[in-house]
Amino acid sequence: MIDLDDFDRRILALLQENSRRTGADLSAAVGLSPAACLRRLQRLRDEGVIAREVALVAPEYRERKVTVFVLLTFERDRPDREDQFTRRMREAPEVVQCYHVTGSADYLLGIEVADLEDYQRFTKLHFYESYVKRFETHVVLKDLMR
Repeated sequence: MIDLDDFDRRILALLQENSRRTGADLSAAVGLSPAACLRRLQRLRDEGVIAREVALVAPEYRERKVTVFVLLTFERDRPDREDQFTRRMREAPEVVQCYHVTGSADYLLGIEVADLEDYQRFTKLHFYESYVKRFETHVVLKDLMR
């Protein structure tokens, strides 16, 4: 793990808002030369600090237009089932986020589907298992960050 200084943190914050910023944009915002910013950016990528860079597609252009968040609870602690479930969620293209969490549920999932019928098919395929005690679905009505 590498040590990050204030310049690195500011560069990362700016890139989280817009990963297409140029060296000149970063330079103006953080007070380093464009070349220094680009060297730091490359180091952050090489060291794995920047895990990946993705494009956020506008909802009206997405194939999967419905986003749901699911709180899922297992029947009991079963490490073998947890590993199997994790693998299945990683392989499912609908799952865009999967967190093992504390609290009343065991997992929090972010899922994108074409419509609610598609989500119903997904639940039957993945959640109707003997080790799943219950799941609670929250359908996103509006993304307030866009």
